[in-house]
Amino acid sequence: MKRQKKREYQSSELVKSFARIHGFEDKLIAFEIKDFLEDYLDESLFNEITGVDLKEKIIIIKISSPLLKNDFKMRKSFYLKKFQDKFGEEKFSDLYIV
Repeated sequence: MKRQKKREYQSSELVKSFARIHGFEDKLIAFEIKDFLEDYLDESLFNEITGVDLKEKIIIIKISSPLLKNDFKMRKSFYLKKFQDKFGEEKFSDLYIV
């Protein structure tokens, strides 16, 4: 049984325009990336991700597991391409794994 998303409010145009006005659009996109990873990864792998952030077109993913961190680093271009395909190529220029 699929769990219902907690962040359904993000699709609201009102929320998007409010974020644009107050300058936290990047946070909304970071939440969308985290939701995408939750759907894409196994639950146990997703639980190792401690944070997702977006600063100056750079996605920063914080991972606690050394094995998962290494996997993300090895497949960095694959994940960056996935994010660019899903959210738009112009929104991201690089991906950092910390």
